[in-house]
Amino acid sequence: MNSPRSGSRLVRAISTMLLLISPCSTIAAPVHLTPERDLVWKDFLGVNAHFLWFPKSDYQTQILRYKELGLEWVRVDLHWDTIEPKKGQYKWKLIDPLINLLDDQQLHSVFYLVGSAPFATTAPEDSATPDQYPPSDPQLFANRMVTLAKRYPGIDAWQVWNEPNLPSFWRPQEDPAGYWQLLNTTARALHARAPGRDVVTGGMAYYSQMPVVGGLMLQSLLEMGLPELDTVVAYHPYSELPEGELPSGSLDMLPAVKQINSALRSSGIEQIWATEWGWSSYDGPKELQAIIGEDGQADYTLRRLVLMSALDFDRVFLFALSDLDERASARDQHYGLLDIDGEPKPVYTALKYFLDVTGPNLHPGTPPVIINTPDDLYSVTWTRKDGKQLMLFWSDSGGRITLPNIQEAVLHNPMTQTHQTLIDRDGIQLPTLSSLQMLVW
Repeated sequence: MNSPRSGSRLVRAISTMLLLISPCSTIAAPVHLTPERDLVWKDFLGVNAHFLWFPKSDYQTQILRYKELGLEWVRVDLHWDTIEPKKGQYKWKLIDPLINLLDDQQLHSVFYLVGSAPFATTAPEDSATPDQYPPSDPQLFANRMVTLAKRYPGIDAWQVWNEPNLPSFWRPQEDPAGYWQLLNTTARALHARAPGRDVVTGGMAYYSQMPVVGGLMLQSLLEMGLPELDTVVAYHPYSELPEGELPSGSLDMLPAVKQINSALRSSGIEQIWATEWGWSSYDGPKELQAIIGEDGQADYTLRRLVLMSALDFDRVFLFALSDLDERASARDQHYGLLDIDGEPKPVYTALKYFLDVTGPNLHPGTPPVIINTPDDLYSVTWTRKDGKQLMLFWSDSGGRITLPNIQEAVLHNPMTQTHQTLIDRDGIQLPTLSSLQMLVW
């Protein structure tokens, strides 16, 4: 169990989290991130997979493509109103083939249950979206999750709802006390009646901001006793750019993640997951996210992955494995690594090249000396399994940098899947691009 909730430590954690509500300006300076721990990609990086949107033949293809990346974790959605449309009448024939295939392919999984069934919703009778209202009885929801966990013991983790800090998932408006009741009841039921599996909080959108009520839902849950539940805490750090949003001319992802994760750790949370993040390659009409195309999706995804790998996350899940059909919105149809037919998109190809260059395991490295460093340079240095150093870097302003202590290295561009050898007795010089480059020496 995690440390009990108590006085000054929790107060400090909540005070730190409150800093996220107000944007702060920063002075431009190079960012050289130091990784916090060793990294094993197959344990750290997963994907969201909407397998049940597809026939078995299609998700078999998706799984085989995914395994070519050398990754093992998937996050799968289960909609209560779909799998139990009438009380006690489960659609096991829909789920069983998928679970059997995941077991056969030795994939790890986290499943989340969301969306109230028709017989359990608190929605008004005339509601067009009854599944988006919370269930009338938290114990009924908890019993369903226990039933699922007992039937499918191979599933590694169970997540309680999805993005409950948004009204679109918890109508008529977000309700931290209501979600706490659901989480508390379900987590205790799963720990007692289906032990041995991780229980995960519903992934909070962004940093858990509540748009109607105000404040942060994670802050409210900490006050109510979240550390005592022995759960993984999850949130979804979506942003405009890989480095964050642009309030007051600053990029806020790094300070926001550092602050919120530090607050969670100091309150006793042992596991922090980002269960969604990513960008769509859609071509419009514009729906919140800027239109960046397939190359932009690949670029943004790699840059964000580099940043998140060096931050204090235990596991992160890219959204998503495959594009979707017209049942999703124009934007939501195109988040995939694969297109609707299961074929690789540029983001898949770039990610595969990236993982091939890094190798399966990384250790924190020592940053090289850099001369003429641009103010907007981002870099992370690792040591590969073969002992070679790996610097991952980009700079929107461009220019050339000099590494005086490195006379020979190989420069990789995962966006084009090309590389070149650089040799200079006085120290190699290389251009910086706005997209990720990978230097190995």
